[in-house]
Amino acid sequence: MMRSVVAVGLAGLATTAFGQEEFSLSLVPSAATVTGSFTVGVYGDSSFGTHMLGGSFGLEIDSVCFPDSVTDVQWSPASWSSFNTDGGYAGNGTYNQVIFGQLVIPGVPPFDVPAPGSELGSLIGTFSVSVEPLAFDRYELQLVVSDGPFSLEALDINTGETMRDTDGVLLLGGATVGSLCPSPGACSLLAISGLATTRRRRSVSTHIKE
Repeated sequence: MMRSVVAVGLAGLATTAFGQEEFSLSLVPSAATVTGSFTVGVYGDSSFGTHMLGGSFGLEIDSVCFPDSVTDVQWSPASWSSFNTDGGYAGNGTYNQVIFGQLVIPGVPPFDVPAPGSELGSLIGTFSVSVEPLAFDRYELQLVVSDGPFSLEALDINTGETMRDTDGVLLLGGATVGSLCPSPGACSLLAISGLATTRRRRSVSTHIKE
């Protein structure tokens, strides 16, 4: 079972007050407004260390205007991640846990050098989202944490130390794609308006024929 984690302003206060390291996973869509399929990248960062070692997470997508309009989701890990497990698309906008990672053993060549592209702040992988070709829709995406031992592990290549998000504060990002539909209520109004317009046109056509 997955659980959502919401980042709040107090998280920053906790980091300052108790000296906890901050870890984050964020979503960056290919475009803010779409009318069809799109991609969204997942990026990892941390206030500790220099590189990412590995982690795990899932994804939930809410179709605001047209429920179940997401038809498929595919995951592609970044080239630096050599240990990958893909839970696959579960339907209804839910993507099961993905696991990513690399092997780094400090002081043991050649395993003591992290792969290029695994620096903190870099891309972890990309979700490709396929949707129905609907004109007015909005998709709300949220990363979720699985029941795995951790979501992000970082390495400090200078000291050889590692740290996981479970030892600090984890911030999970979300994103909104397709702003053509501002809210479910607005979508309903658009549908009603379109229906009313259609009925008026039919009435006018009937009157002309008579």
